[in-house]
Amino acid sequence: MDNSYIIAIDFGTAYSGYAFSLTKREAEIEPRLKYWGQQVSLRTPKTPTCILFDEHGKFLSFGYEAQSAYFRTRGDEARKKFFFECFKMSLYGKKLNSDVTIEAANGRSMKALKVFTEALRHLKEDALKFISENAGGKQFIASDFTWVVTVPAIWDPSAKQFMREAATQAGIVTAGKEDRLVIALEPEAASVWCKKLPADGFKTENNSEVTFEQASGTQYIVVDCGGGTIDITVHEVLEGGALKELHKASGNDLGGQTVDIKFKEFLREIFSDSLWDTYEKEDPGELQKMMYDISVLKENDDDVEISCPYNLGEMAKEKQKMETFFESVRGVSWNRGSIKISKEKVRSFFAESLNGITKSLREILKKDFRVEYILLVGGYARSLILRQHITNQFSDQCKVLCPSHPQEAIMKGAVMFGRNPALVASRISAFTYGVSLSLRFDASNHRADKRYTNKEGEWCDGIFCVLVRENEEVGWDKTSEYSCTPIERDQTAITFAFYRTERNIQGLMYVDEWGVEKIGSIILESPVTARGMNREIKLQIKFGATEITVTAIDVDSGSTVKTELDFMAKSMRSIRNNVWQK
Repeated sequence: MDNSYIIAIDFGTAYSGYAFSLTKREAEIEPRLKYWGQQVSLRTPKTPTCILFDEHGKFLSFGYEAQSAYFRTRGDEARKKFFFECFKMSLYGKKLNSDVTIEAANGRSMKALKVFTEALRHLKEDALKFISENAGGKQFIASDFTWVVTVPAIWDPSAKQFMREAATQAGIVTAGKEDRLVIALEPEAASVWCKKLPADGFKTENNSEVTFEQASGTQYIVVDCGGGTIDITVHEVLEGGALKELHKASGNDLGGQTVDIKFKEFLREIFSDSLWDTYEKEDPGELQKMMYDISVLKENDDDVEISCPYNLGEMAKEKQKMETFFESVRGVSWNRGSIKISKEKVRSFFAESLNGITKSLREILKKDFRVEYILLVGGYARSLILRQHITNQFSDQCKVLCPSHPQEAIMKGAVMFGRNPALVASRISAFTYGVSLSLRFDASNHRADKRYTNKEGEWCDGIFCVLVRENEEVGWDKTSEYSCTPIERDQTAITFAFYRTERNIQGLMYVDEWGVEKIGSIILESPVTARGMNREIKLQIKFGATEITVTAIDVDSGSTVKTELDFMAKSMRSIRNNVWQK
């Protein structure tokens, strides 16, 4: 990894892009970006996270190209095609497997894994082509690089594994080279980049001359304000400059998309449910164009004026005079072909999202930390309304800063993180994790229904053996080791089933108790059975990295399985334990 170049893909809910570095020396890294949008007379560091397939499911285009092509389609043609936008949110808060489907704009479904794979494949191929064109024509292939893909810190582990699987199917990494793909957590990547910025590389909303001082012991909150999620992490700067996580990742799904949805609900209120339903069905391309225009306008704190799309106007005029639609709705007016929404009404669209962010930050600031700064990053942080609100709410407790280019912070920081994952020295475990084991049955201590018998005797099934506790600090490269043995002398395969919980574990004994959730499993071959039940099985687990990795070792045979936990198993049925701890 140390000798490779770096490409970091920031796969955002609303916008995606990549940064790269062809410098092998960490101190000289200055990540470079591709700027997008030339075909639509724009120059932006990211492109819309939109993808278009034909009626047979064949990939057509991504980003501005997909958006432009879909905007131009009409009626039946648009309804035939699969157009997906902001589809990353389909992974939020869900247990995923390879068969999960997501719905396109035409109401038809496609496997989510295919959608994500084709999007990542396009970004990979575009990056290799762009870098070659800007490196004097030198040709690159995917294996020349360490790749970094960013994900929200608050995502479920199955969603992180899903992104790794999509990246693998997209040809970003190949079997045996899995370590050339790094999963980076978005607020952490942004934090790494903000630490590198000069002290005056930030803007404030109250015109104060605030700089970001980064001495050892400095504590700060990073709020990654994305299109889909609000992702919050708390860091402390350590001696030497590395970062230590102080509070487990938190946040919600009230990102910038929430504001877009409120805009759309308001337009539905103006034009009526029946007319709006017809418009959504008959002119999806024109509707998407209007929603894109709205998403750009929401960055300012001002009245919003939107040109009424032609087909929406024609449909409305068939019902009644255009002015009539606006007479009974407050905060909006019709102005010579444009829909004018007042500043106060626009601010109301932000209320739910801003209240959610405020609540999350207050919870953290109640804790016993010495937080000096709140750093706002991500595309949604470009919104003046958001920045002013956070400043008004918290400037009496800490300094609120935003990098000059908040939408670039994650992908640039991800390049640096890909070069050196030790930049985040430790993390806080979000859950208590455990493995299911068997113990010799003890009638005075164990539930009768957990008792089972094999040729080796009586056992108690499903004991929750704690591996790491919630809120425990874990080093990024720390390996925890545990020993166990088979429960049958001729057993040739060992299955480890892993669980997690957020409940208080005092009194917790079994994996089938309330609040305990199965998250994955691995299987280890144990072919040498000569020592029967005296064989030693070692379990080595790294909890402190961005993905939980497990190494299981059969000491007698030397058989080893190193893997990320399988969080995407289609069936999470209970498995009888076949290991025990003496």
